[in-house]
Amino acid sequence: MKKIEAIIKPFKLDDVREALAEVGITGMTVSEVKGFGRQKGHTELYRGAEYVVDFLPKVKLEIVVSDEMSYQCVDTIVETAKSGKIGDGKIFVTNVERVIRIRTGEEDEEAV
Repeated sequence: MKKIEAIIKPFKLDDVREALAEVGITGMTVSEVKGFGRQKGHTELYRGAEYVVDFLPKVKLEIVVSDEMSYQCVDTIVETAKSGKIGDGKIFVTNVERVIRIRTGEEDEEAV
């Protein structure tokens, strides 16, 4: 199994969620996060004072899927979240050794 963590722009969340549902993803965890990469933040004006916003708002998706499903899931996120502009985000794919559904005790594939 694989854990897919995707950091995307917040306004892309609904599109990505719908696209993942179409390919069979039934669950995910979504967190509001802040960060920066090459985008480096930007300068804003508030009440006449200029200040730098170092950390930009992003959304982090976490999805655990079978090995076979991971490629389709990553491709779907890339196609849906890509705008072609700096700050589109990143995707990290890692191995998952074990999953347990707390309520039933089911493990691994059955627990996802």
